[in-house]
Amino acid sequence: MVLMTTTLTGIRPPTGTQEWAASNVNIQDGCEHDCRYCYAKTMAIRFKRVTPASWKRPRLRQHDLDRSFTKRSGRIMFPTAHDITDQNIDECLTVLSRMLATGNDLLIVSKPRLSCVKRLCEELATYQAQIVFRFSIGSTNDAVLSYWEPGAPSFKARLACLQYAYANDFQTSVSGEPMLDGDPDALIAAVHHYVTDSIWLGKINRLRNILPQNCPRDSEAIRRGEALMATQTDAAIGALYRRHRNDPLIKWKDSIKSVVGLSRPAAAGLDE
Repeated sequence: MVLMTTTLTGIRPPTGTQEWAASNVNIQDGCEHDCRYCYAKTMAIRFKRVTPASWKRPRLRQHDLDRSFTKRSGRIMFPTAHDITDQNIDECLTVLSRMLATGNDLLIVSKPRLSCVKRLCEELATYQAQIVFRFSIGSTNDAVLSYWEPGAPSFKARLACLQYAYANDFQTSVSGEPMLDGDPDALIAAVHHYVTDSIWLGKINRLRNILPQNCPRDSEAIRRGEALMATQTDAAIGALYRRHRNDPLIKWKDSIKSVVGLSRPAAAGLDE
């Protein structure tokens, strides 16, 4: 679907998490997955909340665990700056339940672990109609995943989570942003049958700024980053769009819309 951009001069179309949700909630600083390309890590380092080494040792924020919620306008994305893991699943379920109990619609985003997804599906079953799971899978290649996302689950493990949520009648989606190799077609083929909502594709963003912050003095990360960006030229993105533009499940992030000339949404959280 092509969306209308705003007609108000100077209003920037939503990007990033705002393409998916009107607001977001997080409960900790840091993430065990320690993804090399993580923008949240870069910002936390920049504002001296963490160091490159301490990011992978998360700290829960008590004030966010204690907060109450009212019904918000638009979908809430949880989380955006960390993940749902075996270490924080109890706290995540507490906060998720509070948001759902007040009638909010949630986009639950994760590089998922089956132990966590089973608990989410079982303990939030009452609110099934208010939930979309969006599982982040940037490649089907475990060597690629383990380099860029060293603490995150394998492709097979993430696919099992998608299959479990699908089998339990939850709305399912996949985020292929960032695409972590030059073969997004393999990812689309692998997940397509188990997706009820959407498969989002997007380029790797800001990598030349992020890697020196997240991976200081790491020449291998810089080399691999340049090689990855070389797979996402305008010509390659244009060919990807032409192959999949008629698939109703495929959605395009702003980084691709801007290359192929699609209009951008006028407001946050349209998720179209």
